Amino acid sequence: MAILGSTGSIGSQCLQVVDAMPGSFEIVALAAGGNVALVAEQIERHRPKLVSVGTEAAAAELREMLAERSRGGAFGSAPAPEITFGPEGIERVATHPEAGTVLSAAVGVVGLPATYKAIQQGKTIALANKEVLVAAGELVMAAAKRHNVALLPVDSEHNAIHQCLRAGSRSEVKRLVLTASGGPFRRTPVEELANVTPEQALAHPNWKMGQRITIDSATLMNKGFEVIEARWLFAMELDRIHVVIHPQSMIHSMVEFVDGSVLAQLGPPDMRMPIQYALTYPERLASNGCALDWESLRRLDFEEIPPGKFPCLELAREALRQGGVLPAALNAADEVAIAAFLGRQIPFTRIATVIERVLERMPRIALSGLEDVLVADAEARRLAREEVTCAEARPSARV
Repeated sequence: MAILGSTGSIGSQCLQVVDAMPGSFEIVALAAGGNVALVAEQIERHRPKLVSVGTEAAAAELREMLAERSRGGAFGSAPAPEITFGPEGIERVATHPEAGTVLSAAVGVVGLPATYKAIQQGKTIALANKEVLVAAGELVMAAAKRHNVALLPVDSEHNAIHQCLRAGSRSEVKRLVLTASGGPFRRTPVEELANVTPEQALAHPNWKMGQRITIDSATLMNKGFEVIEARWLFAMELDRIHVVIHPQSMIHSMVEFVDGSVLAQLGPPDMRMPIQYALTYPERLASNGCALDWESLRRLDFEEIPPGKFPCLELAREALRQGGVLPAALNAADEVAIAAFLGRQIPFTRIATVIERVLERMPRIALSGLEDVLVADAEARRLAREEVTCAEARPSARV
């Protein structure tokens, strides 16, 4: 297999899963960003044939580091991997001829063209990159259908739905129910949200994740992205995708069938479980050490989303309703707004305002190819930066 985003949270945990199943997978290619020290450790352990990093400078640093380790006998007689970099490098990793499965876990739209190329070559995709379906779900799923490619979700919510759907046909499904923890501000009054700090927003009650996804969880934009992903992954209409707050994060999502039955997938808040499911599907192999703590199941709470408190969720729904390039713009504007919040340029509540203003200003263009997605992404980032630096105060995003 090949891994896009090997030094990130999902990529690193995927390698832990591979280690726990010796002989099941061979890592032939890795793509990483700028964490040269970590990717050097991964190379030493897994001996891939091709490695890509973010920049030419990072590639030079990695080559030097590997040469030094080789002189110390770290690799024995094994040949050093080929080192490359940039967009071309990540695409080469995704399309490595010996990779039958590609884990798409690179952060941002950088992973989209590479994942699309892997689909075109008929490789099985374990998908952990939200941007692939949020920005280009229509194009990606059409390509997966054309090339008869299995696209297996790693995201815990969609992985849960995938498992539950094995119990019945699509025609028997009434609705999908995505669960949300509610994030760190589930109990915070709306009027206090403007004053919350980045440190408070990054203190997720249940999960340890990267900064952007943690802030997205605090605004519930993460759940908005998941609604868009679910629409494309499971060919489900928007009005049949529901979101409910479940603070314990033990039920990862549910499927309600037309006969009234509801199937829920339970598991610990540990990403190794959905990663292993995606890698070994349709089989189930022995656990990699993840286990549900039954003592923690003494109560399971569910709440509806408070009206008006999390406008990002409705902004995501509206972007999906309008379609075209707007979901790509939504994702790009969100990334810029979050960076501004973390940099203390804007308050927490202005994240949604920036996104709303960008969506209002974006041209309504249908998607005809990946180039449309990349152009929309760049334009939305430009508009979002304008909104961040705009001195004029604007009202909060409408719901």
